[in-house]
Amino acid sequence: MQSIPRPEHPRPDFMRPDWLNLNGTWQFCFDDGNRGLAEKWFLPEKTLESSIVVPFCYESALSGVHVQQRHDVMWYRRSFVLPESMAGKRILLHFGAVDYSCTVYVNGVCAGEHEGGYTPFALDVTPFLSDGENDLCLRVEDRRDCTQPRGKQNWFDHWFGCWYTPTSGIWQTVYLEAAGDHYVISAHVTPDIDAGTASLRLTLDRAPETPLNASFQITYEGKPFRVQTQQLTERSQRIVFDMVSGNLIQGFSRWEPGHPALYDLDIRLDGGDSVHTYFGMRKIEVRNGRVFLNNHPLYQRLILDQGYWPDSLLTPPSDEAIRADIEWTQKFGYNGARKHQKVEDPRYYYWADKMGLLVWGEIPSTYEFTQESVNNLSKTLAEFIRRDFNHPCIITWVPLNESWGVDRIFRDKRMQMASEMLYCQAKALDGTRLVSVNDGWEQTRTDIYGLHDYAAQGDILASHFADPEALENGSNDHHFCRADGYPRTKNEALLLTEYGGIAFQQDEEEEGAWGYHDKVHGIEEFFARYKSVTDAAREIPGCQGYCYTQLTDVQQEVNGLLTPDRKPKIDPARFAALTVNPFGRYH
Repeated sequence: MQSIPRPEHPRPDFMRPDWLNLNGTWQFCFDDGNRGLAEKWFLPEKTLESSIVVPFCYESALSGVHVQQRHDVMWYRRSFVLPESMAGKRILLHFGAVDYSCTVYVNGVCAGEHEGGYTPFALDVTPFLSDGENDLCLRVEDRRDCTQPRGKQNWFDHWFGCWYTPTSGIWQTVYLEAAGDHYVISAHVTPDIDAGTASLRLTLDRAPETPLNASFQITYEGKPFRVQTQQLTERSQRIVFDMVSGNLIQGFSRWEPGHPALYDLDIRLDGGDSVHTYFGMRKIEVRNGRVFLNNHPLYQRLILDQGYWPDSLLTPPSDEAIRADIEWTQKFGYNGARKHQKVEDPRYYYWADKMGLLVWGEIPSTYEFTQESVNNLSKTLAEFIRRDFNHPCIITWVPLNESWGVDRIFRDKRMQMASEMLYCQAKALDGTRLVSVNDGWEQTRTDIYGLHDYAAQGDILASHFADPEALENGSNDHHFCRADGYPRTKNEALLLTEYGGIAFQQDEEEEGAWGYHDKVHGIEEFFARYKSVTDAAREIPGCQGYCYTQLTDVQQEVNGLLTPDRKPKIDPARFAALTVNPFGRYH
């Protein structure tokens, strides 16, 4: 019997007990002539001519297709039979991510549509199901459109710069869940360590016709902590938990690197719905130019992580591979990762929660400025926050990077307003986290004054940051640090959010392989350059941390600490000794 790829539940932060993984071999075909709709390929009696292994995109080797030529339209099909445990319940069909837009058919009937290549969606397919075998069919479009949030997916037919092989179609787990008649849409927990409470915003599919009984059980390390019951009368309702325990000196356990304390929360509704989630008691803020975690100063040692694999591209090949990347990050001495230009597989954030790694969540960029691209960024940001609200590891949202897609933001008022809109949207949807609104340069309204500088030597890097006033009114390298009309505010925390990028000279390289500046030719040359720029980064006046580029090589970009197949280029222990700061809490 063929094993199911990525068999684990994709959302440990939001899972029901009865579920069915639909990964595996599906029927598949391209539709270059766009004939499928006219010929009704969505009907169950139609057969698609080829096959693909879901959840891997057709461009990847693990998909079994491994075709990298451009195909804008594709179709998927498989059948399924509901297990007996799901009989008589509402059935929700979940897609982790489908790039870019798709229409879903169940037994030949359109069950719904979704647009957005990095975020999940779910459909209540109960009305469309039959006894016995059911047919599931998708039509997917993924065009080389720069108003789509693309991230690092190239839009030509070849690699260039720091853009890589695209990801089209299904690239995260597809699964079914059995829910109750009334069911939970979201369960967002907001911790307040100063008040000693955790506030749950519970949202249902619809308002109860009569008061609906609900129970809430919080456990910590497998032991009961709180049990509450409440009648629900609204579609969206707030429930507050007292998190202070009288027998603990600090009152409750805080989530932080080195002590990733997590509280489990089980929600049960009368009528059969049951959802498990979890949360951490954690606070992140900026105050007078400094970052504080749980009311203690935080110095961030981040690494840039793009989340690409040779055989599966944006899709992690296994749960073990996700965990291994976090283990490597920590072995190299980092307390956090900036997940660059990618809404990551949700199990990455789960393992970061469990293992105590700080994470920055970044929206994939568009590369053209239109009303449509602004709408697409806003929608992606909202769906990212909605999915991953409960992960304590995530401490910062990054809506824009290096003015990509807003290339005239220095003086263009519409682009400046777009960045302000995304900042305010993130704060409105989630007031608990920081925002680095245009990471790199040309900052507008922001919490993080994030600057990028790939100086090859420490003395050059230090010279760029020697005069804070000149820095604010000019540039640290080749871009203005501030957008016109946006002086730095006193609360903004300065971080060097990209630097390094040191590449090794390879014996045999892909054509076009590159790193920042000249490649080093040996281990000692690498460590000398790394020590030089990292020591200089730590000496930047008022700087609250840095982010080194990068964890792994990615296709033509060969400046990783690991090869694409995760082999270390240098001794992790020696590297970590130069990375970990010798002073202060969380350093």
